[in-house]
Amino acid sequence: MKSLKTMMGAVAAAALVWGGCTFNQHPTNQYTISGQVQGLVDSTILVLAPVSHESEKPLAEAVVINGKFTFCDTINEPRAVYLRIKDNYGGIPLMVEQGKIQVEGTVLSHVYNDEVSYDMKKLQVSGSPLTDKYQSLLSVREKMDSIYVSNRERFAEVYEKLNEAGKDEQKKKAIRSSAEYKAMEEADHTFFEEVDRAYDKVFMDNKDTFWGPLMLISLSSYLTEDQKTTYEAFSQEAKDSYYGRKVREELYPAGKVGSKVPSFTVTDNDDKEVTLEELCQGKKYVLIDFWASWCNPCRKEIPNLKNLYEKYADKGFQIISISIDKKKADWEKALQEEQLSWPNYLDNGDVAAIYKVKMIPTMYLIDSNGIMVGENLRGETLVQKLAELYN
Repeated sequence: MKSLKTMMGAVAAAALVWGGCTFNQHPTNQYTISGQVQGLVDSTILVLAPVSHESEKPLAEAVVINGKFTFCDTINEPRAVYLRIKDNYGGIPLMVEQGKIQVEGTVLSHVYNDEVSYDMKKLQVSGSPLTDKYQSLLSVREKMDSIYVSNRERFAEVYEKLNEAGKDEQKKKAIRSSAEYKAMEEADHTFFEEVDRAYDKVFMDNKDTFWGPLMLISLSSYLTEDQKTTYEAFSQEAKDSYYGRKVREELYPAGKVGSKVPSFTVTDNDDKEVTLEELCQGKKYVLIDFWASWCNPCRKEIPNLKNLYEKYADKGFQIISISIDKKKADWEKALQEEQLSWPNYLDNGDVAAIYKVKMIPTMYLIDSNGIMVGENLRGETLVQKLAELYN
């Protein structure tokens, strides 16, 4: 005989599957996503995770019972989501739109270090024209990813030599002067130019509808200052859409000057943890700089930062650069190229989240008490602000 706890669990699971599909009437903005899949055990929780640069709650949850699940609710505008297993990465992109959507196929699972990962790429979505278009637009990223992987394989020997060189600057200098390294740099430059062209075409081809700002979010980990030009090229309809509003919030955030910034802890190259308070000790003003190796506006700002650091470091000015690079090798390569003399750290994902960084470069200028005295100051504006503070 089943225990009361087991019976209540089954009732709760059923409520998640069917509870959202009970309507006294039949609203015109209702959506239903029904699935019949193999490879998932009973009680597996699926979520519709919003495509976003922020950490957002799932749009909906459903429990798998006998390989079946159902999401059902109302929606005012189409929303891009990832159908995924709760608390797992991956999933498949789809558009939640009014009507009935079907999901079928097999989910593959793999166990590595006692952790289970899932591959949902074999799932097929039908009954959703918007999902068909979304997946088609996203295919440009797969093409760019394949070129990136090809380049990495092509120059694998160069990367290996750099890793073997470790902290031996003489060996690294010799490698960087080699023909193979210069060919790798040229390939990287060509690749990023190709990415910019391909992505810009997607944005501009869809600038008159919500697809433009949606793809700007979907194809970018973070928005950069340069993308303000793209946003301004969108039609008013696109800007007023749900995703147009999200992009505007990222590119033109509300001010925080006068408030105390949150503390954080980063790890240096010797695996030693350092707090913001420790980094600020003995300093009058500190510039917290969020950047990435692939961010052109970030790299263009570095000469200005070097000049300001040289001018004001002896007067209590400090720069703390925090990279949001996903790959440590990319960050380290950029550090070698730029030869930055102030503290640099690779974000583990926490610091940018704490500061709600939505675009880069993002810079916060704080005083010795951690009070923000300036934000997103760059170029001549940063020069003038520091001159004002130190004079």
